Amino acid sequence: MRFLAFLLLAGCAAVGPDYKRPAVSLPAEYPAKEEQFAGGELAADWWKLYGDATLDELIAATRANNTDMRLAAARVQEADAVLREARGALFPEVSGGYTAARNRVSTRTTPPPPATAGLERTQHQLLASTSFELDFWGRFARASEAAQANLLAVRLSRDVVALTLSGAAAQAYFALRSLDAQLQVLERTLQVRQESLEIARARAHAGLVSELDVHQAQGALSDALVQRREAIRNRSLVERQLAQLSGRLDLRLAGGDLFQLPLPPVPPPGLPSTLLERRPDVRAAEESLVAANAQIGVARAARLPTFSLTAALGTQSAEFATLLSSGAGIWSVGVGVAAPLFDAGRRAAREDGATARRDQSLASYQRSVETAFREVADALVNVQESREAEGDLQARLTAARNALELSRVRYESGYSPYLEVLDAQRTANDAELAFVRNRQARLAFSVDLMKSLGGGWTEKK
Repeated sequence: MRFLAFLLLAGCAAVGPDYKRPAVSLPAEYPAKEEQFAGGELAADWWKLYGDATLDELIAATRANNTDMRLAAARVQEADAVLREARGALFPEVSGGYTAARNRVSTRTTPPPPATAGLERTQHQLLASTSFELDFWGRFARASEAAQANLLAVRLSRDVVALTLSGAAAQAYFALRSLDAQLQVLERTLQVRQESLEIARARAHAGLVSELDVHQAQGALSDALVQRREAIRNRSLVERQLAQLSGRLDLRLAGGDLFQLPLPPVPPPGLPSTLLERRPDVRAAEESLVAANAQIGVARAARLPTFSLTAALGTQSAEFATLLSSGAGIWSVGVGVAAPLFDAGRRAAREDGATARRDQSLASYQRSVETAFREVADALVNVQESREAEGDLQARLTAARNALELSRVRYESGYSPYLEVLDAQRTANDAELAFVRNRQARLAFSVDLMKSLGGGWTEKK
C-alpha cells in the first residue's frame, strides 16, 4: 500500500521545461512627436469615438453575424472540448457491465470435473472495472497545460478576428462617406462646368470666341460626368462590401457627411512594453509558444516507464436471483509497469520534433512582437503626416478656388483664353477631391492605430 501511495503522489512532478516568457528587446518609446499625444484611457469599443450611430450598428452586426466570427467561435468550442478531454485523462475511467453466459466444460481436462457438477454451466456477472495510468511523469498534466494554452490562443485568435473585422467595417464605412463627399464635390463641379459651357456658347453665338471653346467646355463637362459615374460605381461596391461584412446582404445606406466624423485621440507615449499584454495576436502567439513548450514534456514523458492500476468490483453467481446475495462478491486489484526497451529512436525523434516546434513558435512569437511594434509606429507616422498634410491641402484648395473664380472673370471679360478656365477647373476639382481623400485617409489611419494597439489603450502607471 505504501508503494501505491508513492505512485499516487509521484505525479506532482512534471518532466519537461517550465515556460518562461522570452525576453524581447523593444525601444522605450514609439517614433512619434511628443506633442501629438493625448493621455487618458480608451475603451475597447473604440469605434464609438467617431460618434456615428450607423457605424456603431454596422460594427455590432459585423461582430454578431459575420461568418468569420462564427467560424472563430466554433474553433473556440472545439478547443474547449479538447481541453476537457485532456483534463479527463487525469482521472480514472470507470466502466460497468452485466454479462450472462452458458458454457460446457470438457470431460477430458486434468483434473476432470467433479462428477457431481454438471458439464453445462450458467454464469451471471455484474462488474465495475477501471484501468488507470498514473501520471507519474506529468505527461497528462503537460498535455492539459498544452490544451489550456491552445484554448487561450484560439480565444485570442477570435479576438483578432473581431478586431480585424471591426477595423475593416470602419474603414469601408469611411470609404463610403468619402465617396459621398466626392459626389458632392463632383455635383458642384458639374454645376460650374455646365455654367461655363453656357457662357462659352453665348460668347460663341455673339462671335466673341470660336466654337473651340464650346467643344472644350463640353469635353470638361463630360469628363466630370464620367468621374461622377465612377464614384457612384465605387460607392455601390463599397456598400456591398459592408453588406457582406455585416451579414446584411440587403443593406442600403443613405448619404452622410464625412467631415462630421470626429478624429479620435492618439495614445499617450511610452507604450511599447504594454503592447505585449494588449495585442491579441501577440498574446495568441505567446500561448501557442506555451502549448509547444508543454508538448516537449509530453514527448519526454513518453520515453519513461508508465505505471498503471487496474481494479474490478462486482458480483458473480450461477443464478440471476442470487447475483446480489451474500458471498457473490468478487474483486481484483493490480498494478503494472511498462517501459520502452527498444523503439529505434522513435520516441527520441518525437521529443526532438517537439523541441523544434517550440523553437518555431518562439520565432513566430518574436516576429509577432516586432510586427506589432512596426505597425504601431507606422500608424502613428501615418496619423501624424496625414494630419499635417490637411493644412497644406486646405491652403491648396483655397488657392485653387480663388484661381478658378479669377479665371472665369478674366475669360468673361475677354482678358484670357478658355484654356485658363479649363486648367483652373481641373486644378480646383483635383484639390477638392484630394482634400476629401486625405480626410478619409486620416480616419482610416486612426483605425489602423486602434487595431495596431489591440483595440484601445490604458493610461501608463
